[in-house]
Amino acid sequence: VQLQACGGGLVQAGGSLRLSCAASGLTFSYYNMGWFRQAPGKERVFVAGISRSGASAQYAASVKGRFAISRDNDKKTVYLQMNSLKDEDTAVYSCAADRAIITQPPVTRPDDYEYWGQGTLVTVSS
Repeated sequence: VQLQACGGGLVQAGGSLRLSCAASGLTFSYYNMGWFRQAPGKERVFVAGISRSGASAQYAASVKGRFAISRDNDKKTVYLQMNSLKDEDTAVYSCAADRAIITQPPVTRPDDYEYWGQGTLVTVSS
C-alpha cells in the first residue's frame, strides 16, 4: 500500500494550498481517509477526515471553515483544500487510510489508521 501526498510548499499568510494524496495497493473506496499534521516539536494531530463515500466529513476546530476535505474514488485520491492559511498551520501534513464499514464516520485518533503517507511540508509565512 502506498499513499503519496503532494502539494505542500511555502505560502503567505492568508493564502491557499491544495494537498493531494494518491493511494495505490488498496481498495480505496473501502477506506475512510484522514489528514493529519505535525508541527516541529509537537505531536501529530488530526486535521480532517472523510468517509468512504465522501458523504461525511469531520474537521479539527482549528481548521473548520477554512479547510475542506474531499475525495475522488475513481482517481483513488483524497484532497485537502486549505484557505486563509495562518502561521500556526505550518506543519508536515500526512494522509492516512482507515479500513471502515460503510456507515462509519471518519475517526480522529492516529492509532485507528492503518496506512500512512510520507507527508508534505506546508510552510506559512507572515
